[in-house]
Amino acid sequence: MESDSRIRIAQPADAAAVRDIYAPFCESSAVTFEEDAPAEAEMVDRIESTLETYPWLVCEVDGEVVGYAYATKLRKRRAYQWTVELSVYVAADARQSGIGRGLYESLFAILERQGVCDAYAVTTVPNPETERFHDRLGFERLVDFPAMGYTETEWHDVAWWRRSLAEKPTAPDPIAPLPDVLDDPDWDSLVQTGADRLD
Repeated sequence: MESDSRIRIAQPADAAAVRDIYAPFCESSAVTFEEDAPAEAEMVDRIESTLETYPWLVCEVDGEVVGYAYATKLRKRRAYQWTVELSVYVAADARQSGIGRGLYESLFAILERQGVCDAYAVTTVPNPETERFHDRLGFERLVDFPAMGYTETEWHDVAWWRRSLAEKPTAPDPIAPLPDVLDDPDWDSLVQTGADRLD
């Protein structure tokens, strides 16, 4: 029987499922550098505050959230508004099924519509699965910072990756906050850009 998969904008009600996906990365790995998983209320706040400007997407399979991805401000100054940092997490039993790629491709489409030009990802290394994932999605590995963070009883290197989303205009307009593009006539198709990647 085929599973029913879809990508959609996150809602505060998704916070518990999102936390359940994220918690193992905090508790048993150095992937996030966040050593304690946030409480559900904190995850609600993160989703709501992100959606004020940027997309936060979830992937559902048969009604269950199995992955999510979102964009955040790279740095605070106005000059950085055309760049974002991305994050993507997929539940352990749903990996290698196109969910991460699908979420990112939908995220790329929405961010480009908002006027974002470049997306960055920051990863601990070595992490071969994550490194291959970003390489396959067209990210350029820019720089490795040696022994940048200490967690899980050892020092870890960090890599920065970049993917161009759009050409940089000579005089760019300010990016459009997410609420400003929700009523675009092709909004649903933007969200579903990566849906054909889902198995």
